Amino acid sequence: TRVDIHSAPEIGASLRSAVAHILINRHGAAIQPGTRSYSRSWIRDGAMTSGALMRLGHEDAARAFLDWFLPFQFDSGKVPCCADARGADPVPENDSHGELIHLIAELYRFDHDLDALRRRWPAVRAAIAYMDTLRASERGERNQRAERAAYYGLLPPSISHEGYSDRPAYAYWDNLWGLLGYKDAVFVAEQLGLHDEASRVREARDGYRKDLYASLQAAMRQHGIDYLPGAADRGDFDATSTTIALTPGGETVALPSQALRATFERYWQHFVARREGRSDSKLYTPYEWRVVGSLLRLGWVDRAQQALAFFMADRRPAAWNQWAEVVVHDPRTPHFIGDMPHGWVASDFIRSALDMLAYERESDQSLVLAAGVSAKWRAGEGVTVQALRTPWGRLSYQLRAQGERRAILQVEAGLDIPPGG
Repeated sequence: TRVDIHSAPEIGASLRSAVAHILINRHGAAIQPGTRSYSRSWIRDGAMTSGALMRLGHEDAARAFLDWFLPFQFDSGKVPCCADARGADPVPENDSHGELIHLIAELYRFDHDLDALRRRWPAVRAAIAYMDTLRASERGERNQRAERAAYYGLLPPSISHEGYSDRPAYAYWDNLWGLLGYKDAVFVAEQLGLHDEASRVREARDGYRKDLYASLQAAMRQHGIDYLPGAADRGDFDATSTTIALTPGGETVALPSQALRATFERYWQHFVARREGRSDSKLYTPYEWRVVGSLLRLGWVDRAQQALAFFMADRRPAAWNQWAEVVVHDPRTPHFIGDMPHGWVASDFIRSALDMLAYERESDQSLVLAAGVSAKWRAGEGVTVQALRTPWGRLSYQLRAQGERRAILQVEAGLDIPPGG
């Protein structure tokens, strides 16, 4: 990597390997999750993987992917779910639009290239216009009936989630990405000084957020559940998808706190049962790495550390620092693995591992340092972070224990202080 991190030795080594796996999996500029089962490029994988790469100093790879993918956007403003040498896939997956907008905004936060942002604004504006149309299609009289109230104002059903391939669903994964797309479009317009555009999108964003939060409440009532569902029409439990609300969605504080905590408490009970062999579930996908960052944001640091240790134990083989898309905790059990190493899984690991060291908190625009650093990591030479990229510049610090009850944190100069400190 272009960032130097010394913490638990296996974490630093696995971060370096994960970046290498992501870059090796690319087809030219096209970021793809694998080279066999998944030798195509999804904007979903590409946006999240680019976010991980930028934090480790690879803005160039993120920029190349974005500029390669942008021409595949349809004239309508629709963003395709995936593309390859044959062109764009027309299948609607309604997370795509928000993901493209987020990638454009996130790259600007790291490279501060205003001219490039201006060139990309038409793509943002077109994607917002397309989402406006999609939302309008679900705000009609049909969805004003009580039994369909949970669907009002959402993006239409899609199959962006593989678990919904049997029939399209009103996935909150899509809609949380949609909300982030509106939020980031406001940010982009403001950075470009497009005040009228920013005002218009801000109004649409606020209306969308109102409809989305009303939908969550209606869906929980309709299905008789106390957790945040994966889809409005299914009332399913899917904490790995719900993570997107916390990061990069930034909605941790705004979400109904009781339901949010119930969601990840339920996840934790399932996790412990699986770890202890009390669960019928033998397989899992290491996309669950995302949950580590969510546990951290909820203040459950010990649980985040336990989950990190569990997932690290499922590298195959351990010295190669890689994960398959599908994992069985018993390495001798034969099963489908997808691609290995899997690039999107690698990016989920990178983002959660880096969150342990530093993460952005949108609610007060602050940078939270070392929230996930355990006493074990602080021991001895401690934790050293050198040149970790953030929207406020490069972060370098050292944290080490001094005795049993004290620790010393030294933050180097060179970082702009975030608005919230």
